[in-house]
Amino acid sequence: MTAVDDRPQARNQALEPEAFEHLASLAARETEGLRLELIGGKLGAKAVPDVIHTAMTMWLVRQCIQQRPEWELSVGQGLKIETYLNGRAIPDGVLAPVNHLVETSRGEWAEPDGVLMTVEVTSFDRDTTQRDRIEKPRAYAESAIPVYLLIDRDTREVTVHSEPDGGVYQKRVIVPFGKTVSLPEPVSIDLDTEQLLTWVQGEGA
Repeated sequence: MTAVDDRPQARNQALEPEAFEHLASLAARETEGLRLELIGGKLGAKAVPDVIHTAMTMWLVRQCIQQRPEWELSVGQGLKIETYLNGRAIPDGVLAPVNHLVETSRGEWAEPDGVLMTVEVTSFDRDTTQRDRIEKPRAYAESAIPVYLLIDRDTREVTVHSEPDGGVYQKRVIVPFGKTVSLPEPVSIDLDTEQLLTWVQGEGA
């Protein structure tokens, strides 16, 4: 059975968006740092960021401000994703024109329209491989988000997904930490990742 054939069945079994949003809000109030996501019809928890994870995210925020002041990288902004499964994700970063999310969003979960890039920084939890490397590229491509940037601390690589079409990113560029990576249009930013390499020295040793 193909992935397309599976979607209607998964949709019927999936948690409804309204019920998920209520559950996520309740979980966030009751448990500090707990953030729930709904991707591919499956409920998951996003890992609490550690110091290096936070440093990498803020490094990218500064890069965006310096190179493209007309854009802003929002941290912790919830997004409505996926066409078939009505998913909800909390990317580590959401790049959009300044004030776009404020002007177009209602509540915690913003529409993906107008989002230029989503960003994930991996954490050392058991769900990272499936979620950040497999499920989220599909979900973000299906939502027609032009660029998905994955900062992978485990492999020490930056992966740039672009050209979404038919629920799949048609292009993927992998660059090791320490090299410069160019983010394609509409982002058009060059990132010198030497600082990322410095931060991960000794991780996993």
